[in-house]
Amino acid sequence: MKNIELIATAAFGLESIVARELKKLGYENLQVENGRVSFVAGLDAIPRCNMWLRCADRVLLKVGQFEANSFEELFEKTRALPWHDWLPENAEFPVAGKSIQSKLFSVSDCQAICKKAIVEKMKEKYPRRWFEEKGPRYKIEVALLKDVATLTIDTSGAGLHKRGYRKLSAEAPLKETLAAALIDISRWKPDRAFIDPLCGSGTIAIEAGLIGRNIAPGLKRVFAAEKWKQIPASMWQRVRDEASDSIIHNQPLGIQGLDIDFGVLDLARYHAKQAGLSNLLSFQQQDIKDLRSKYNYGYLISNPPYGERLSEISEVEKLYKTMGETFKKLPSWSFYIISSHPQFEKYLHRKADKKRKVYNGRIQCNYYQFYGPKPDRLEGPFALKS
Repeated sequence: MKNIELIATAAFGLESIVARELKKLGYENLQVENGRVSFVAGLDAIPRCNMWLRCADRVLLKVGQFEANSFEELFEKTRALPWHDWLPENAEFPVAGKSIQSKLFSVSDCQAICKKAIVEKMKEKYPRRWFEEKGPRYKIEVALLKDVATLTIDTSGAGLHKRGYRKLSAEAPLKETLAAALIDISRWKPDRAFIDPLCGSGTIAIEAGLIGRNIAPGLKRVFAAEKWKQIPASMWQRVRDEASDSIIHNQPLGIQGLDIDFGVLDLARYHAKQAGLSNLLSFQQQDIKDLRSKYNYGYLISNPPYGERLSEISEVEKLYKTMGETFKKLPSWSFYIISSHPQFEKYLHRKADKKRKVYNGRIQCNYYQFYGPKPDRLEGPFALKS
């Protein structure tokens, strides 16, 4: 099969991070847009990108794109696409949709029209009046933006944030993809100490562990496209074998997750065990005001409460003040904090060196970055305080 066009979707603000990941995987000529990065690659990019992308939401196969100003135009141009190249006779192919600033604003009508058009196209190859749809799943999406329709098939299945290790969750957990992006932005390297002092169920610390040992985020899960006949099982197995061989088993890690809530730490330890990191990460009960470290240099990355409910604001602002006092005890460390509170820096009593707008779900946040001094060139990994 010739090269295909793929779309790696991403939360707003993380597109450049996903583009950087794709470049590391060897893909070039990337087109970066709001919420997505498009690129052309061989068929093996489907298993490889699903296996390795830490910060993307999904990997979509682009079937076609065209302008559609009427339902008739949407029907005819959808039917003209090569659906039989991908959908087998028994394919399950639900159609989802969305419409933004387009004349065809009725999403349900767009979905129904596209579904009918695909069925008509399938009838050209398979002499059937109807299709049972009991086979592999090919979830199709029609996305209309300013009268341009993009038709895609989801290769991932469950979102890529579902690594397979988080079976249980605490209240309002941070998505694994965003946690990985926060670490990527910080440029943390596994030869430096790492602390999340408000770790909750452990997502940030666990993602750091996976990054530190170069463990592919998709290694413990399955993907929708694994059941597609177009992608040989041997191709998926080769990608999995390469990922397994890429793990750096002897990489030492100095990663700690701390939290005042003893109960939530049980979740963190459980998730670390599921991720294969139980003996590599340290989770301990500790109030942030008591935070100390024996290491001279390190990274502190955290997702503290935001105070979204009015009843929580005063407690959250008190926490931020405590964080500011605690950080003074680690003068050579770097700090990276995500928060939606508009006056976070005021309560921390410190101006960030850099801020980056990101979204935690639907909540607009800033990622505050406070840079510590660069380690002395003579300082080795995990340098202890003198």
